[in-house]
Amino acid sequence: MKHIHVQEKEQFKKLFRQEQIDNFEDRFKVLEVFLQTEKHVTVDELVQLLGKNGWDLDPEFVRETLKLMGRFGFAHKSSFDNGVFRYEHRHLGQHHDHLICTKCRQIIEFNDDRLEKLQIQIAAAHGFHMLQHKMEIYGICSECLKARVKLMPLILAKPGERLVIKEFTGGAGVRVRLLTMGLRVGDEIEVITNNNQGQLAIAADFNRYVLGRGLAQKIIVESVRD
Repeated sequence: MKHIHVQEKEQFKKLFRQEQIDNFEDRFKVLEVFLQTEKHVTVDELVQLLGKNGWDLDPEFVRETLKLMGRFGFAHKSSFDNGVFRYEHRHLGQHHDHLICTKCRQIIEFNDDRLEKLQIQIAAAHGFHMLQHKMEIYGICSECLKARVKLMPLILAKPGERLVIKEFTGGAGVRVRLLTMGLRVGDEIEVITNNNQGQLAIAADFNRYVLGRGLAQKIIVESVRD
């Protein structure tokens, strides 16, 4: 990786000077710190890292430099599912996909040659010439799973989770209301939407249900593990 970073710096110098980009020395500082981190960073995070190195650069200057680095192929910008733009290295000849934890927001990079070949085969089977692709798998990382309680109220579940209803709390009135809707203890459900505010939607036995947060708080569920 060190050898790759040396190449990146040399190509950065060549291209930025060739294109007569201004403030080269400060832009090169952005590249150096960017290459030092192996995680996906926001503009603000990179500004903080630059500050730790003793370089106080304007956030707009850093944002513009990252934009140039993206245009010249040194960085790649992604927003995943929450709209926050993050930048990662874009090394020539290398490709990876992502696992994203919806709880702690950790991003895990992975590469699988079998998966890459399968995607090419699938594209070819449909008469499609693939130019580029990305894969983002959303779920819960191993550390968050360890910290998660076995039983929890439905209101804490994340979109995409498959769960089993274990009990209803809140008295007979709540139980009757949920039974009338068609939900029962033992039902396996999937969380469709839960934005931590307002109603959430779930699916059970090919039926959709919309629940208020107060009612969802009274449905105790357990995760279904593969």
